[in-house]
Amino acid sequence: MPVGSLVLDPLKRLKWGFLPVERHVIDKVDATDSEQESLPKLAEAEESYEIPEIEYRDESNRKWYKFFDEYEYRQNKNRRGNHKWYHWFNKDDTPAERKLVIKLDILLCFYSLMAYWVKYLDQTNLNNAYVSGMKESIDMKGNDLVHTQAVFTVGTIVFQIPFMYILYKAPLNYVLPSLDLCWSLFTLGAYRANNVGHLEAMRFFIGCFEAPAYLAYMYLFGSWYKVDEIVRRSMVYYIGQYLGVLTSGLLQGAIFDGMNMKDGLEGWRWMFIIDAVISIVVGIIGFYAIPGTPQKCYSIFLTDEEILLARKRLKDNSTSYTVPVDRAFFDRKLWRKILTSWHIYVLSLWNIFCWNNNNGTSGAYLLWIKSLNRYSVAKVNQLGAISPAIGILWLILTGCYADFFHSRWQAIVLSQILNITGNVILAAWDVPEGAKWFAFMLQYTGWAMAPVLYGWMNDICRHDPQYRAVILVTMNMLAQTSTAWISVLVWKTVEAPRYLKGFTFTACSAFCLVLWTFVVLWFYKRQERQQSELNGIVIIDKEMDSIKA
Repeated sequence: MPVGSLVLDPLKRLKWGFLPVERHVIDKVDATDSEQESLPKLAEAEESYEIPEIEYRDESNRKWYKFFDEYEYRQNKNRRGNHKWYHWFNKDDTPAERKLVIKLDILLCFYSLMAYWVKYLDQTNLNNAYVSGMKESIDMKGNDLVHTQAVFTVGTIVFQIPFMYILYKAPLNYVLPSLDLCWSLFTLGAYRANNVGHLEAMRFFIGCFEAPAYLAYMYLFGSWYKVDEIVRRSMVYYIGQYLGVLTSGLLQGAIFDGMNMKDGLEGWRWMFIIDAVISIVVGIIGFYAIPGTPQKCYSIFLTDEEILLARKRLKDNSTSYTVPVDRAFFDRKLWRKILTSWHIYVLSLWNIFCWNNNNGTSGAYLLWIKSLNRYSVAKVNQLGAISPAIGILWLILTGCYADFFHSRWQAIVLSQILNITGNVILAAWDVPEGAKWFAFMLQYTGWAMAPVLYGWMNDICRHDPQYRAVILVTMNMLAQTSTAWISVLVWKTVEAPRYLKGFTFTACSAFCLVLWTFVVLWFYKRQERQQSELNGIVIIDKEMDSIKA
């Protein structure tokens, strides 16, 4: 029996959308003898796939409030009945699946957390350096800070475009660590900046090499995990962002106290050096930790059987992991499908609201603390770590709520209620100082829903990895493009610390995000209803049948 043939009835293979398992399992299976030795195990792994128990559902008296049941057509009653909100694993996971998931959680989730941590360590250290002497050292004036931030964003936008192709075509376990090393070198170069132009050049290239990191890890989560697993794992990854912002302030405070003017270098310059060293170490680890995708997996920690089991899990999830071999990137049918779908338009606007619903990266919190004129430089940086530290709590609550309770839309709405509250208080500004502290402690509720949004997007576009890559890059690129020019308009440094336009715009974006989430929910449920049989649900309407009879 050749590798890739399925021991299933041909009609079932067609109905349930099976794709042949390719010969390419893992590089170590390359000799004829070892390949033949593996055949029985591979066949057994493929035969273990079970067709979901069919649920026949009468919708003649469907209640209006079922619209808010997000998983109504995504999973049948049998699978939903096995879901327990307090379990990290699904109830029907086999011991082999749990072992695989644990490996993925360590290799992919924990490493991606480290990678995102250093990414944001290198990204947000600019704000900490600005309030720690860099402004005076290189003579930054007016809106130089926000312009430098915008240059970084332009770099990330430009370099995302090639990843519409690279995400599904290239081995990400080599690509991502290589890019990590590149941006680390430019972070190191920033310590030599003696003028604004030099700093902006370094930040542009840091942005270029950091560009695909967020997209690639979100793509990998969608390539390995099931629908009610992905948001929690994305949440773990996203904790790295908050840790980056948090530790950037703590590091800058410690470095300023202990190393300022050591060997003639100011504290903010030492910060760029130390950040670069940390990033290089994490990048090297990535060559061993990142498993690639189930189709192109080269991990030394996953066995052939576990890779095949991962592919089986994707089939259980109605997720495709292969791209038709005869389809080119510029295939007319592919782009017609993309441009005529609701995904490219609805999801892109949704993500634009997401990227503009947070005031954390503006530096508003740090600049407000500094404007109080009662804290030292080190203390300002230390206090700046409080908000992202509390943000980790918001992130965990939001991500776990979405997966555990099978309601991503509720998780988004709840997080944005808190986000709107905080930004409305800050927009009013003439409130007691305690109210401002409270509002800034809510600032990271805005992005607490980002793993939910990207996890949902992966689920929506799960049937075609190439299509999913294009949609993911496009929606992310358009969203970041909006922040590049909007930030210059509403977060002008000269208006600090009271960013009336910034806080107002952020609150409005959060409100629009809530409304647009219900639009996404409507399209999503329509899509899942149309393909409900793939999810083990056959819809019948007894009233319509009786009329036809």
